[in-house]
Amino acid sequence: MKCPFCSNPDTQVKDSRPSEDGLTIRRRRFCPSCSSRFTTFERVQLRELTVLKKTGERRIFDRDKLTRAISVATRKRPVNPDDVDRLVSSIVQRLESTGESEIQSSLIGEMVMEGLKDLDEVAYIRFASVYRNFREGKDFEKFVGNLD
Repeated sequence: MKCPFCSNPDTQVKDSRPSEDGLTIRRRRFCPSCSSRFTTFERVQLRELTVLKKTGERRIFDRDKLTRAISVATRKRPVNPDDVDRLVSSIVQRLESTGESEIQSSLIGEMVMEGLKDLDEVAYIRFASVYRNFREGKDFEKFVGNLD
């Protein structure tokens, strides 16, 4: 692993331990060149996923992009960052278990909405307003009216 501070390609692992969910391994690393310490996380990746956008464009699935989208929806809400990580891991696991290497972006969006609905209703509505492209207040009224 290359050091993020000095780019030395030879760093040493000082400590490894599984995360609470057991899906990642946390590694504490040390750079002998600049004496910096940093942490890396290792995850199992079953297959390379490609996202098929509505425009027909194909993109490599980006877990960090999914995490950012959910984090934006939950910003300033009483949602624990570990809950966001668990939701992201759950979605990725479900996507990988489909057996498909190409995933429709709409499937990812629906999975996010489903997860956010259980996590925080306000975050769910925020995400839906962008995902479903709400244009005016009536769109919110209609959507919120269907929550019950």
